[in-house]
Amino acid sequence: MTLLRSSFRFLDRIRVRWAEVDMQRIVFNAHYLMYFDTAVAGYWRAMALPYHETFERLQGDLYVRKATLEYLGSARYDDLCDVGLRCQRIGTSSITFVAALFRGEQCLVHGELVYVFADPATQSSRPVPNALREALDAFERGEAMFSVRTGTWVDLAALAAPLRHEVFVQEQRIDAAIERDEHDADGLHAVVRNRLGMVLATGRLLWPQAGAAVVEARIGRMAVHRDVRGSGLGAAVRGALAEQASQRGCTSLSLQAQTSAIEFYRRQGFVPQGEPSAIGGIAHQTMVRSLAGDDRP
Repeated sequence: MTLLRSSFRFLDRIRVRWAEVDMQRIVFNAHYLMYFDTAVAGYWRAMALPYHETFERLQGDLYVRKATLEYLGSARYDDLCDVGLRCQRIGTSSITFVAALFRGEQCLVHGELVYVFADPATQSSRPVPNALREALDAFERGEAMFSVRTGTWVDLAALAAPLRHEVFVQEQRIDAAIERDEHDADGLHAVVRNRLGMVLATGRLLWPQAGAAVVEARIGRMAVHRDVRGSGLGAAVRGALAEQASQRGCTSLSLQAQTSAIEFYRRQGFVPQGEPSAIGGIAHQTMVRSLAGDDRP
């Protein structure tokens, strides 16, 4: 079987580590299953499905029934490779994935992973839920896996507040008394939900009052579910809020980025301004970008 890199919508990049090679500096054969299994985790992130919460909601879990590999070549120490993963077939209770490891366009190893959807307590098989079946089919067709909604705090508080509390208060240990403020009622909010209705990202937009000399809108309270970070959801929130700012006549955006997220915002055109400062005990950097001619998603 000849597999092409272009036949996979999802590709997960890896670099071969020293601990994964043998005396000939080629990857020990068992590690290819680890590469494929790691790619499966990335596949769920790309589908905007936090694994554990998703399968708790679906009242089941996936168990490996069969894993096969065919070796065509060898990856070597420090190679940059891409693991392609594709849902090939969904049966009554099983899901079959095709996986392949590429170095450039060359397929080195390919295989098949067969999972069974089952009751976690008894491990007895169950039918694959329709919601999961539809999400997998939609992803492989290239459809969007999430939607963005904007609205007032009255509209979206019930969706945005729990995620903000989880990220800011529980994860980052920010005082709950300062996480909510009076600006929530004044601002425009955005939430991202996946195909199962789970809220995965949120943010808010504040803009000057009518007649203000400075036409700069501010983005804040950006929060993304920890299990799906790096899959474009934060950028989707930023894009939706930037569009709303442009519609209100604002010409620039500013935000207080946690220093760990500076590069994320820099890639979206934001430029650091001034020196970092502490907000809620966490170092933040003011960053600004122009909205003039903004055609970013």
